[in-house]
Amino acid sequence: MKTEIEVDLVNIDGGNKGSVLRLLERLNVSVNEVGFDNLPKGNRPLILPGVGAFGAVMQSIEKGGLSQCVSQLVKSGTPYLGICVGMQILFDGSEETPGVNGLGLVPGSVVRFLKGKVPQIGWNKLDNLQNNGYEPGYAYFVNSYYAVPTNSSDTLYSADYYERFCAAVQRDNITGFQFHPEKSGAFGQKLMQRWLFDVSK
Repeated sequence: MKTEIEVDLVNIDGGNKGSVLRLLERLNVSVNEVGFDNLPKGNRPLILPGVGAFGAVMQSIEKGGLSQCVSQLVKSGTPYLGICVGMQILFDGSEETPGVNGLGLVPGSVVRFLKGKVPQIGWNKLDNLQNNGYEPGYAYFVNSYYAVPTNSSDTLYSADYYERFCAAVQRDNITGFQFHPEKSGAFGQKLMQRWLFDVSK
C-alpha cells in the first residue's frame, strides 16, 4: 500500500538494509531501493545505512557513479539520512582508512575511540545540542569510530563514552546518526518519525 511518505533506501554492500527496511515498514513508509545500477533521482529523501569499515563502504558507494550522484543530489537539497558508517562517510575522511576520501558533505573527520572498551556496544544517553525539537533519549551504538565536525554547530546529539563525542549531526538537509535508530526501540522509532515528518513538509 502506497503512503504519502516515500524514501529512497541506498543499497550498498555491507549495509544494514534489512533492519532499517523493517523499521520503515512499521512506520508505513513506501521504500524504493536504489544503488549503483538504479541511481536515485532526488525526488525522494535518501537514507544510507552503513555497517562495516569506512573504506569498504566508500568503495561500494563509488560503484557506477553512485557517490557522485548522491553528493550532487544532497548538495542540491535532497534530504539525506546516514546511519552508522552512512553518517561517517559524510565527512572528509577517517582514521580507519587513511588516504580514502569521504563524501566531504560535512566538514570534519572521523577518529577512533582511545579509551574504554572498543568498540562501544550498547545503550548510551543522547543530549540534544541544537534545541530543535529532537528529544533526548537513549540509543543503541556499535562503533569504534566517531565523527569530529569542524563546526560544533553541526552536532545534533552528543553522548559520553569516557569523553564527549558527536553522536549525530544535522546541517541543512543533511542528518546523520552514529547510533542505530532501528535497534533503539520506541525512541529510535520516534526519532525516525520526527525526521520523516521534517523532510516530508
